[in-house]
Amino acid sequence: MTHHPVRTDLDARYSDKNASATPWEEAADAFARAELYWLSTIRPGGGVHVTPLLAVWRDGTLHFCTGETEQKYRNLAANAEVALTTGTNVLAEGLDLVLNGTAVRVRDESRLRALAADWEAKYGPEWHFDVTDGAFEAGHGPTPVFEVRPVTAYAFAKGPFGHTRYSF
Repeated sequence: MTHHPVRTDLDARYSDKNASATPWEEAADAFARAELYWLSTIRPGGGVHVTPLLAVWRDGTLHFCTGETEQKYRNLAANAEVALTTGTNVLAEGLDLVLNGTAVRVRDESRLRALAADWEAKYGPEWHFDVTDGAFEAGHGPTPVFEVRPVTAYAFAKGPFGHTRYSF
């Protein structure tokens, strides 16, 4: 398992006076439990591309997959910097999260098999993937898998409001 040393800081400028930093373990657990994420990538011309997707938590970070013909795949070929977000979409409760980092393609087949099992366990049998030639395969061509190597992350707690920054 990959362990990232994490520095945790509460930003008092954006936090209630009674707020405390959200522990990284709590944020990591919330990242792992979420069902839907939003991936932000940068188009080769500089525009932002945002799309919802599924992801799984393994080895201390999020993993996602995308087809080779999709816009996000083309964006990653030009710029591997990404943001993955998830949260509650509720103003007064819950935890919203942002993970900023670099998307790195996973090619190791034993690791891909473990990730495929994670996908199916989390999302059900309709998300079954075979592993072939360093990618997922589900009957419509190779689906590369990416690990997000974290640089920074943020947790936005609500009730009380707290803004926590994690540096890796």
